[in-house]
Amino acid sequence: MVEGSPLRADALRNRARILDAAETVFAESGPRASTEEVARRAGVAIGTVFRHFPTKSDLLTAIMKRLLVQLVEDAGTQDLYTFFAHMVAEAAAKKTVVDLLAGAGVDIRLPDAVAALEQAVGKLLRQAQDAGTVSTEVQVREVMALLASVCQGAMQGGWDQHLQARILEVVFAGLRRL
Repeated sequence: MVEGSPLRADALRNRARILDAAETVFAESGPRASTEEVARRAGVAIGTVFRHFPTKSDLLTAIMKRLLVQLVEDAGTQDLYTFFAHMVAEAAAKKTVVDLLAGAGVDIRLPDAVAALEQAVGKLLRQAQDAGTVSTEVQVREVMALLASVCQGAMQGGWDQHLQARILEVVFAGLRRL
């Protein structure tokens, strides 16, 4: 697929089905995941997968881009605390994809998507500060650093629901009291 070229409706549906299937297959099989299995679960031919995503790295990168776009959309419907917890849960859920990208030496820095996410978090922060639920001294870069750190911790594994909830409680208490 040529970046920036318009896709037909059926091609967009195929692309979405491929990405959905890939997320499931990579989560289940890790590095052993095959593009053939992705194609089978998406209900498309392997050539269709390769037409959209010439390499496994392209497929993994597309999953991450889609996740970031979805997170920006989610930020528009949630408060800061709900969004923070949601993002940590998504990081833990996408651990396999991130690990595979890192293992393949793929640079997953997506500056445009991250900038959009930072803008969305900034808006949530201002709303929380206006509502008096977050200290006015807290800055968006601090929130982004906390998000990155807690998400990284969640991706390291070994967190149960209790530990994750406790870590979020500590972070949220700090945002309120700074």
